Amino acid sequence: MFSPRSWLATALAGAVLATGLAVPADAASTPSQPPKVTDPVAYVDPLIGSAGGGNTYPGAVVPFGMISWSPTNTAGDQTNAAGSNGYSYNTPRVRGFALTHVNGAGCHPGAAGDVPIMPFAGEVTSSPTADTTDAVYASSFDHADEKAVPGRYTVTLDSGVKTDLAVTTRAGIGEFTFPKGSPANLLFRVSNSLNGSEDAEITIDPKARTVTGSVLTGAFCGRRANGGENNRKSYYRLHFVAAFDRAFSGQGTWVNGELRKGAKTASGGEGYATGADRAGRGSGGYVSFDTSTDAGVRMRIGISYTSLDAAHRNLDAEISRRDDVDAVAARARRAWNDALRSIEVTGGTPDLLTTFYTAMYHAYLQPNVTSDVGGTYLGSDGEVHRLAKGQKVQYGNFSGWDQYRAHTQLLALLEPQVAGDYAQSLYNLARQNGGVWDRWVHINGPTHVMTGDPSAPALAGFYALGVRNFDVRGAFDSLYKQATVPHESGLSDKGCPGQCEGQRPNLAEYLRLHYAPQDTCHCWGGAAETLEDATADFALADWAARLGRRKERDVLLPRASWWRSTFNPSAGAEGGYQQARKADGSWVWPFSPTSETGFAQGTSATYTWMVQHDVSGLAAAMGGRQAAAARLDAFFHKPDGSWATGGDGFRYDPTNEPGIHVPWLYNALGQPWKTQETVRAMASLVYKTGPSGLPGNDDLGTMSAWYVFAALGMYPQTPSRAEMLLSSPMFPKARIKRGDGRTITVNAPQAGPTRSTCRASG
Repeated sequence: MFSPRSWLATALAGAVLATGLAVPADAASTPSQPPKVTDPVAYVDPLIGSAGGGNTYPGAVVPFGMISWSPTNTAGDQTNAAGSNGYSYNTPRVRGFALTHVNGAGCHPGAAGDVPIMPFAGEVTSSPTADTTDAVYASSFDHADEKAVPGRYTVTLDSGVKTDLAVTTRAGIGEFTFPKGSPANLLFRVSNSLNGSEDAEITIDPKARTVTGSVLTGAFCGRRANGGENNRKSYYRLHFVAAFDRAFSGQGTWVNGELRKGAKTASGGEGYATGADRAGRGSGGYVSFDTSTDAGVRMRIGISYTSLDAAHRNLDAEISRRDDVDAVAARARRAWNDALRSIEVTGGTPDLLTTFYTAMYHAYLQPNVTSDVGGTYLGSDGEVHRLAKGQKVQYGNFSGWDQYRAHTQLLALLEPQVAGDYAQSLYNLARQNGGVWDRWVHINGPTHVMTGDPSAPALAGFYALGVRNFDVRGAFDSLYKQATVPHESGLSDKGCPGQCEGQRPNLAEYLRLHYAPQDTCHCWGGAAETLEDATADFALADWAARLGRRKERDVLLPRASWWRSTFNPSAGAEGGYQQARKADGSWVWPFSPTSETGFAQGTSATYTWMVQHDVSGLAAAMGGRQAAAARLDAFFHKPDGSWATGGDGFRYDPTNEPGIHVPWLYNALGQPWKTQETVRAMASLVYKTGPSGLPGNDDLGTMSAWYVFAALGMYPQTPSRAEMLLSSPMFPKARIKRGDGRTITVNAPQAGPTRSTCRASG
């Protein structure tokens, strides 16, 4: 099935033997295959996931881009947005086009959405901040007048203004065409980030034809009920410079409810509250244009997290004064085709190709470049740093609890250079954060969101997949220290349960008891924390062995089995479940498999399967492989035999990460054909074309990465190793080009929508 084109093929071949997967014969009489896809951008629909909870955004962005220029839609509350990450397909009314976004984050609002810029075809007669319901300085639009393609976003608003945007990595260009003869203004809502802001500033220079400014913000998940108030804080300042191709006919600024016609400067933030506590606060400015003879305005804009000077340099380096939207969009399209051609597939229906290449597109939206063209970046300590030796780019945005289950492995497989710089970036940020590896880094800021120690399996997986361009030993030593030396933050309840500051919470007690006690763990949920730490410790132990660090391996490997400490064989009639327990050793009662007590965004029924590194041990604890497989059958099917696709805490939930690996566990239980059938069923039932085409929050490309693996017919056996479990590929042929000159070829000549299962014999 796999052509051994790289050293990784050895691991894949081993997976074939381990699972007993029967591969259809490559018969000589098979008709010639259709041509491979050479223009994958043509199949990408950035609107997929923009409804139904996918929380994606459709705006202009290039692979791993710093800038992502996309609409902020409004449902009538200026202190909120219609969608978690700014855009909601079902609420087509926009109050600006913001410069930064995070793909698929699960909070509402999510993060970023910095500096919305609104083209307004009317006279500015009042402060836009005073328009708290977005009744005046906003416009509806029809989706028939909207077009989103990789690297470019275009929409004609009901106001008559056409907005056409394209971007590079750190800069963008916009062309705004107003109704001829109408008032024409561009509003810079500098303080109106999705989560609000601590401070903002704007300066308008009519002579230079520029608008510059910045916003001091952060506050990722700052409104979340379970600990979000702890994150109502700033950790980055985004600087911008906007340069225009024509003179202004006027300008003005505003602060809170005061409009200052003719003014050139303003400052003031909104705070991080919501509703009435924030409404009417903030600052911004506008520039006006004479449309009596020329209705078009072209603007180039550059951004930086370090300084205004760096924003100027980023703009000048990436977009010239001669560029227009067509030219920049053409470069963006080439960049996207180069990225998406890392997997070349043959065959497949148009809908299948759209679902597949859009999933790849979403996987390439992060991590995000945070360093300037000159190599400077904002550290987690709030200081400006330079790239480490050998590092090409600093990246930010690490949704660790999500990404380590699928996205980081796909990144290492397709873009090992990027993965290495990403690993170095996380290590840089940890060193600047007192040695603490935060589980959810937004840009540069530790936010503490979710649970576990996901950097360990993420970096161990990078290394196992051949990534070497980072300080391997320094990163390992730092993660080993985090796993073995208690940190004072581990005894804090700040941010708990959803944003606990301790990254290995109450580590001393965990080491004493061999589990995280529900009553004293200072964590989201004791059973979930135990499973996450067992996964992380296995990852570090395996990495230690690869590095020849036997002492560290011997310390960590026994801890990988501590999942047994929270497995209660008497819980539930099915044969045992993961269950929270207290420091005195007693179990937390009452108990139900559908309870989330002790867990994080999932039930015991789901988390019980989160032992990828010891499936045989888990099966034995359940009464053997046959008993475990029978439990999986019930987990994936409703009583009437139909597939479970979410909404039932007792069964599989394909919309969130804790259980997305479970369809592949049949392989280890001797029934690989059920993996093939189940993976194909979930891929076809919950992944679709259209705005509601994602099953849940994309979580920085994680759910999309799962689909890419499913379509290829493989999935990481454990998050921290290179072996792949196999299923049924969806395409007759796929060539995976690793970015280092090595290629893996997947041949499945009889692949098709009705061929999901190949029953093994013997």
